Amino acid sequence: MATASRLWSHLRRSRPRFSSLSAAPSLSPCPHSRAHPRSGPCPLPPPLLWPGRRFSSSAPWGADDGDGDGDFGFRGPGESAAFVPDVARGAGIDDVIAAAASGAEESILPVKALISLLDGYHDVTGLPWWVVIASSTLALRAALFPVLVLQLKKMKRISELFPKLPPPLPPPFSGRSYINQISLFQRERKASGCPSLLWFLAYLSVQVPFFLLWMTSIRRMSLDHHPGFDCGGILWFQNLSELPHGTLGHILPLVIAGLHFMNVQVSFSRREVREVSGVFGLLAKIYEYYLYLMSAPILYIGHCIPQGSLVYWVTNASVTLFQQIALKHPAVRSKLGLLVEDISKSAAKPEEMATSHPPSDSSMEQSEVPVQNLSPRQLHSLSVVLIAKGQIYQAIPLLELALEKDPECVSAMIGLGQALLQDEEPAEAAEHLERAISKIFWLAHPSGLVLLI
Repeated sequence: MATASRLWSHLRRSRPRFSSLSAAPSLSPCPHSRAHPRSGPCPLPPPLLWPGRRFSSSAPWGADDGDGDGDFGFRGPGESAAFVPDVARGAGIDDVIAAAASGAEESILPVKALISLLDGYHDVTGLPWWVVIASSTLALRAALFPVLVLQLKKMKRISELFPKLPPPLPPPFSGRSYINQISLFQRERKASGCPSLLWFLAYLSVQVPFFLLWMTSIRRMSLDHHPGFDCGGILWFQNLSELPHGTLGHILPLVIAGLHFMNVQVSFSRREVREVSGVFGLLAKIYEYYLYLMSAPILYIGHCIPQGSLVYWVTNASVTLFQQIALKHPAVRSKLGLLVEDISKSAAKPEEMATSHPPSDSSMEQSEVPVQNLSPRQLHSLSVVLIAKGQIYQAIPLLELALEKDPECVSAMIGLGQALLQDEEPAEAAEHLERAISKIFWLAHPSGLVLLI
C-alpha cells in the first residue's frame, strides 16, 4: 500500500505541466468565469457515466486534486488520449519543432559560409543576383579545372601502361581465383609505375560535393526569400525565389535536360572510351544508357526547384559542355600536356625502330620534334607502328594530320580507312578507302598520266 501511494504521488508531481496546459484552453472568455469555476458552457456529465470513462479512478488522483478539473483521468465519453498532442499544438510546440528544423538546416557550416560569401560578393560588386550566381559558378569550375587536368594526365598514363598489365579479372575457364588475379594485377601495376585506377573518380569526388553545396545554399536562399532574390533575375525568371511556372517556365528545365544529354553524348563519343572492350566495355555501355535515361528525372526535378537554383544548374552544365568540347581539340590537349604531346614523344621511338639506322645524336634530337613538324610519310610510318601495337586511337589523329598536310597521300587514306574499320566506323572508313581507290585508278589510267604531265 505504501508503494502504491508513493507511485501515485510521483505521477501527481509529474503531471501539473500537462494539467496546466489542458486547463489553459478551457478558460471561459467571460469575465466572471473566475468567480464561477463550475459554470462553464460544458457541464460535467452525470455521475452514472463516470465508471465508463477511460483511465477513471477514484481514490488517489481525486484526493490530490480537490476539484478534479485538471485530471486527465476524468474525461468525457468523446475524449481520448489524443488530447495531449492537441494541447501541445495549441501551446506552439509545432512551431518550435519547425523552427528547430529550419535552424538545424541553416546551421550547417558550409552552407552558412557560402551564403555569407555570396552576400559579400553581391554587396561589393552590386551585380544582380543572377550574375552573382553565374559568375560564382564560373569561378568554382575554374578552381576545379587543375584537378581535372591532373586526372586526365593520370588517365593518359594508365592508358599507356594498362595494355602491358595482366587483366584485373581472371579470364573465363582459366581456373584462377579473383583474389590471386587481383593481387597479381596490383603487383604488376605498382612495379610498372601505373597510377591507381581510383584516379578515374578523382574529379567526380571533388565536383559532386561542391555541386551539392552550391545547389543547397542557393535553394536555401531562394526558399528563405533572401533579400534581392524577388527581383534578382532577368527575362522571364525575374523572381529567383519562385518555382518555374507558366509556358516560359519550362525553358530552363528543358535546357538543363538537353545539356545533360549533350554532355553524355560528347563524353562517350571519344575514341579512347569506345576502345574499351570486354567487361569494362559492357559496363561503360550500360552506364551510358543509364545517363541517357537520367535526362527524364532531371527534367522533372527542374520543375521542382526554385529558379535561382536553375540559374546555377544551367551555368554549371554549360561550362561542362564547353570544357568537354575544348578538351577534345588537339591544340588544347597539346597545351595541357595530354594526348597529342604524348604521341609526339612516344611515337618517335617506334620511328627509330622502324628505320634500320642505329640510334644517334640526330635521332635523339628527333625524339624532341613535335608531331606537327613531321612529314606525311613519317606520320604514316608512325601510325602503322601504333596500329600494330593496338593503339588505334593514337594512330588516327596522326593519319588525319598527314591528310591535312597532303590531301593526295594515298597511303594515309588507306591507313586511315583500315584504322577506322578497326574502330568500328564503317561509313567514314568506306569514304577514305573509296577516295584511295579512285585516286589509284585515276593515276593508273592513261588520261590520268596525261593530266599529271
